Amino acid sequence: MLSDRIEGKWIDAFCEIFERCAVKPGDTAAILSETQSRALNVQLAELALLRIGARPFHVIVPTPRNSQIVPVRSTGASEAIQRLAPVVTALREAGFVVDCTIEGLMHAVETPEILKAGARILVISNEHPEALERMRPDPALEQRVRAAVKMLRATKRMRVTSKAGTDLDVDMVGASTVGVWGWTDRPGTLAHWPGGLVVSFPKSKTVNGTLVMAAGDINLTFKRYLASPVRMTLQDDYVTELAGEGADAAMMRAYLAAWGDREAYAVSHVGFGMNPRARYEALAMYDQRDTNGTELRAVAGNFLFSTGANEFAGRYTAGHFDLPVMGTTIELDGVAVVRDGVLQDVFG
Repeated sequence: MLSDRIEGKWIDAFCEIFERCAVKPGDTAAILSETQSRALNVQLAELALLRIGARPFHVIVPTPRNSQIVPVRSTGASEAIQRLAPVVTALREAGFVVDCTIEGLMHAVETPEILKAGARILVISNEHPEALERMRPDPALEQRVRAAVKMLRATKRMRVTSKAGTDLDVDMVGASTVGVWGWTDRPGTLAHWPGGLVVSFPKSKTVNGTLVMAAGDINLTFKRYLASPVRMTLQDDYVTELAGEGADAAMMRAYLAAWGDREAYAVSHVGFGMNPRARYEALAMYDQRDTNGTELRAVAGNFLFSTGANEFAGRYTAGHFDLPVMGTTIELDGVAVVRDGVLQDVFG
């Protein structure tokens, strides 16, 4: 097995992202990891914080047993902390938390308490540092993502269509929208690196129509480009039919059924990628253990459709798919923000 060594350029990249997060000399910073975390990223985080002059400390917890009957990937809901009060207290008081857990704290049950205390969390996605190096901070991206968030929060209706047959209608009234550009400098907030996307969590009974994934679209849970089409029918948020003749559809049907949970078939969030540095072909360039697929979520112009938990619709489940769909047209109240898979110049 090849073993990666620490590179000075990777420390530079980590320093740059931490400085964007307003880390200054003398600041306390917690590095949260688990026993199966990518050790290289944990080490790079420590060295970068020390170079800045911060005072880092490590919180390391055992990777917990997988309680599900299927492998779990890319949920954004790490179970590593296991509600351990001393761990939560340490993170609450740290001020800045570097999250190097495998699944990330974005939807973890402990995160609201940590953020409420004023800590800011940077989730470093479980990527090889070469990918993180390519996706370094872009100040212009922050402004575009902020503009997209503002537009989505004012939107009443999203329509998604494609030449492959997608025709999806989303009632956006009351949806909760967030944007991530790759860093956070405000107390009580969370961001993930890489960034460059905007997503909305619609209210209950708001998503209807048909979503067709064509060959070349992506199932990030499987870390796989589709080889054959998959057609999903959605009624009041739920996938009621998942059709397709190839292995892609068969695996998706089997994975969803394995949870034995109706909520696994429901819509989690909808959105689109905005990062011009994110590469569609990147998934083909890394071994599966060396990528978490966050870059693919951020590819400019992809329609990011996800199934699974949506707390804003009162739905909770561990089953989850992240499905970047290329070649769609996304209209917000009739204004095309993506046309045939190309992000439009409407965000400044």
